[in-house]
Amino acid sequence: PTREEDFDLYALGALEGAEKQATETHVRSCADCARKLAEAQGGIALLALAAPETAPSPYVKGRLMQRVHDSPGTSAAVSARPMPQREFARDGGVLSRWWAAVFVPAFAIAVIAAIFLWTQNARLDRQLEASHAAIVQQQAELDRARTVVDLVEAHDTILVKLAPQPRMPEGSARVLYNAREGTMLYDGQLTPAPEGKSYQLWLVPANGKPISAGVFNSAAGLATSLTAKLPPGVAPKAFAVTLEPAGGKPQPTGPMVLVGPVS
Repeated sequence: PTREEDFDLYALGALEGAEKQATETHVRSCADCARKLAEAQGGIALLALAAPETAPSPYVKGRLMQRVHDSPGTSAAVSARPMPQREFARDGGVLSRWWAAVFVPAFAIAVIAAIFLWTQNARLDRQLEASHAAIVQQQAELDRARTVVDLVEAHDTILVKLAPQPRMPEGSARVLYNAREGTMLYDGQLTPAPEGKSYQLWLVPANGKPISAGVFNSAAGLATSLTAKLPPGVAPKAFAVTLEPAGGKPQPTGPMVLVGPVS
């Protein structure tokens, strides 16, 4: 059992099926839960003492006295005589009142409390998830801001301007790059890529193959800002933006849209 109310529900006889079987199986090997179940059963048993006392029916008392004084044959005849329905209903009233006054309210309160707690827990879980997501986003923005500040303030950071190529989408951009730290900031504006295409930013090293610095899609009239962490110590020959299939490629395959040589 994972909830404290399971013990009370079991003692009330409200657990059924798999839940009841799981509780019975668990308490055989868990002394602590067995103690809690015993306490719950004892508490439920004490509820019977809280029921109001009821005087026995005069008919019942008279019948009992008659059976004591009558002969065995007469007793048999008396015992065979059916009790009037109204008296049976009256005798059963104690049990009915006990269940109505004790079990039904207690069970209803337990159900309402369980529903309330479940609702509250679900709401708190959603709030916690939203708060965690907000914290993660804020931390990412803070880390990016620190990276940009460090990049701008570093004395060995270079600025490279990227210009559009003939017959390519219009736009312009600039790149801040620090080879020592291997950090880069791209800031530019391009017309949206065609359907099924993405823009991909590349560092073209003095020696070796181009290194991907990220894939992005631009929105009409809005600037795109992108930070990237690259292998430190790479001397760049140029930076370029190419038009690639959606999601990008390991190496450039499409036409160059923006190019900026490193002077």
